[in-house]
Parts: sequence; structure tokens; C-alpha cells
Amino acid sequence: MNAKIHKYLLDILNACNDIESFATDLSRAQFEDSLLIQRAVEREFEIIGEALNASL
Repeated sequence: MNAKIHKYLLDILNACNDIESFATDLSRAQFEDSLLIQRAVEREFEIIGEALNASL
């Protein structure tokens, strides 16, 4: 596997793991009440999108 592709996949995996850790044990209401967690999750999705675009 190309080293760059491997790095992008690792970035995606790490971002997914971070999203899971941010949201674990939160209700929807708790998530909606926390702008900090919303922004953190949003940033991780941006990282996923950047990695996917760069890998094309």
C-alpha cells in the first residue's frame, strides 16, 4: 500500500476514534448542549474529509 494512502487511512481511523470518544456516554441533549463537543466532532469530520480528498 502506498505510504501516503496508509497515512490518510490512519488519519481517518484516528478521527473516527476521537469522535467516538467525544460522544460516548452522551445523550443527544447533552451533545446538543455542548458547543465544545459539537465543534470537536465537526473538526474531526473535517479531518476525515480532508484525508479523503487528499487520497484521490
